[in-house]
Amino acid sequence: MLRVDLNLLAALDALLDEGSVTGAAERLHTSAPAMSRTLARLRRVLDDPILVRAGRNLVPTPRAVELRESVRAVVEQANALLTPVSSTDLAGLRRTFTLQTGDLLVPHLAAPLLERVRESAPHVVLRFLPDAVEGTPALREGRVDLEVGVVEHVDPETRVEPVLSAPMVGAVRAGHPLTRGRVTARRFAAASHIGVSRHGRRQGPIDDALAALGLSRDVAVVVPTYAAALHVAAGSDLVGLAPAGGMLFEMGLRTFDIPLPLPEITVSLAWHPRNDADPAHRLLRDLVRQVLTGE
Repeated sequence: MLRVDLNLLAALDALLDEGSVTGAAERLHTSAPAMSRTLARLRRVLDDPILVRAGRNLVPTPRAVELRESVRAVVEQANALLTPVSSTDLAGLRRTFTLQTGDLLVPHLAAPLLERVRESAPHVVLRFLPDAVEGTPALREGRVDLEVGVVEHVDPETRVEPVLSAPMVGAVRAGHPLTRGRVTARRFAAASHIGVSRHGRRQGPIDDALAALGLSRDVAVVVPTYAAALHVAAGSDLVGLAPAGGMLFEMGLRTFDIPLPLPEITVSLAWHPRNDADPAHRLLRDLVRQVLTGE
């Protein structure tokens, strides 16, 4: 199989344009003897003199004249491929970005993110996937461009950037007994609860913390997402759990601090390292970061 040396093509382009070994050497920042050797190599590869002397000048052969435009086009295409895209090129970008995030974040992320994206790259399309693909090699395989949320079980090479943290709070309907008086661990455990687990598990960190105090709670129902738990809490006497903020106040829920030593929920960005230097992906990460932090 023939292997094409782009350096040879660049040298041929410079030689044909300059009509001079010295001029081509200066353009490519090399020496005249090195360019003479390259010309000799080109003559062997093409089986053609390429440039021949006519008095004090060099003139192209018919074969060289025939190749001139094609060589120039190939060199320009190669330079375009290997030149980083500047931010000014994003205005014409046509691309679909796939983001994976939970349904608690989507209502607050999608609209403001799209507005900001459209300002810089009006032809970009955003596609949101549910967190059902979390824990799969979707980032590695390129099925997801950016994961936003509580990032766990990622591939070793995945880039993970924490953006913000929020405490876990209890959420109940207006008028619920836990809205009156101090919520102790015992009062909290005595209430009926909504469990949140994509896999249907009834036990979690809350139960471990209660067990350390000799307490346990009644989990009346298990739902797959925090958003679903909040909807159930809004229409029942059950206690929901969710990161502070977001949909809690919009749904008329009342919140209280959970009287247990629980870690905060950290919202992070995760992406595959192949996208590190991509200007469009970098813009996407910057804009998601701005929306999440309220910048």
